[in-house]
Amino acid sequence: MISNQIPVTVLTGYLGAGKTTLLNRLLTERHGKRYAVIVNEFGEIGIDNDLVVDVDEEVFEMNNGCICCTVRGDLIRIIGGLMKRKDGFDAVVIETTGLADPGPVIQTFFVDDEVRARTALDAVVTVVDAKHLLGQLSGSHEAVEQIAFADVILLNKIDLVGEGELADVEAKIRAINPYAKLFRTERSQIAIDEVVGRGAFELDRILSLEPEFLSGGHHHHHSDVASVSLKLDKPLDSQKFFSWMQGLIEVKGVDILRMKGILSMKDDDDRYVIQGVHMLIEGDHQRPWQKGEQRESRLVFIGRNLDADLLRNGFANCVAQ
Repeated sequence: MISNQIPVTVLTGYLGAGKTTLLNRLLTERHGKRYAVIVNEFGEIGIDNDLVVDVDEEVFEMNNGCICCTVRGDLIRIIGGLMKRKDGFDAVVIETTGLADPGPVIQTFFVDDEVRARTALDAVVTVVDAKHLLGQLSGSHEAVEQIAFADVILLNKIDLVGEGELADVEAKIRAINPYAKLFRTERSQIAIDEVVGRGAFELDRILSLEPEFLSGGHHHHHSDVASVSLKLDKPLDSQKFFSWMQGLIEVKGVDILRMKGILSMKDDDDRYVIQGVHMLIEGDHQRPWQKGEQRESRLVFIGRNLDADLLRNGFANCVAQ
């Protein structure tokens, strides 16, 4: 993250999971930082805004719908206004409505040049209700999306379920998203530095926390949302790779919720990092490969109706000759 970029935490989770409880904890603990909070309502009458504790931090409210294309302009406008303030903020927290698909929120940090230049997505934090999650997943597309996009997951209200049921819930979460950092919590109690300022959206940080994040060949079939992880130890042909990626996004972009990778290109001394959300992908040279560091390419997809063999073969065809 560039020093002048402000970190942004997206706080999501289904209705009643404990998002506002967590947000109030973030705002009331003595951490010496100043947060700007953006609360997104569903409906014309704002309620969540009034549930946020009265603190020095400013709370900005967007209502009448989920954060999506219809109100993305509001989000961009608010963030743009925050960036121009002289008093400044240490971080921004966006609390989405429980009915929201977090994908469009994340896309905002890809599609708007000013937002991308001035902010850095720190983490997508999802709070889930241990008691009701299994039922929500079977009946709500959004509940599945919220877990699939998460970098950090709080399995909340664990005091309401037994150990056996808790294990089933965790297994379901892992079937949807095998790499997010998972915490068990009661009343959203957690150390603040576990959810804010983690840099979890940066692939290197994820790998330092979860070394097996991109372990090869892992693929889940327990949900319509699955993950496919790929690895190659031979350098890639950049032209072949980007041609394959462009075609893949055109055909399967709607089904690809998240995509991340570290790539080793032929005749390139730098590691290339690529990230994507749906139809949007972004990549850049990160740093030189270090002496003794294993040069390999690792790529992970999370999405729907992913054909693991097709992805594996396509990736393999990108190897330089």
